[in-house]
Amino acid sequence: MSFYQHHVFFCTNQRDDGKQNCSECNASAARQYAKQKCKQLGIHGHGNVRINTAGCLDRCNEGPVIVIYPNETWYTYVDNQDIDEIIETHLIKGDTVERLKLK
Repeated sequence: MSFYQHHVFFCTNQRDDGKQNCSECNASAARQYAKQKCKQLGIHGHGNVRINTAGCLDRCNEGPVIVIYPNETWYTYVDNQDIDEIIETHLIKGDTVERLKLK
């Protein structure tokens, strides 16, 4: 068994070259929201879910982006309601949120 059932990485990259980046889409706030929500639901920690910050995941033009391992599922999101849907559908139920999934 893995140390975590799901490991969620939020790209929080900030670019200085003017190109689109996840940081300008409030990615750090979204990561913090997801972490608190998972704690509130009792699914955060060893054997469950780990929410982490990532540097550039090199998909900022599709962003903001997160990737969930071990499934290697990539998502984009707009707001906390999207984060809630990813938590409920993917992290709790084990299904994919097709409308937010990146190909």
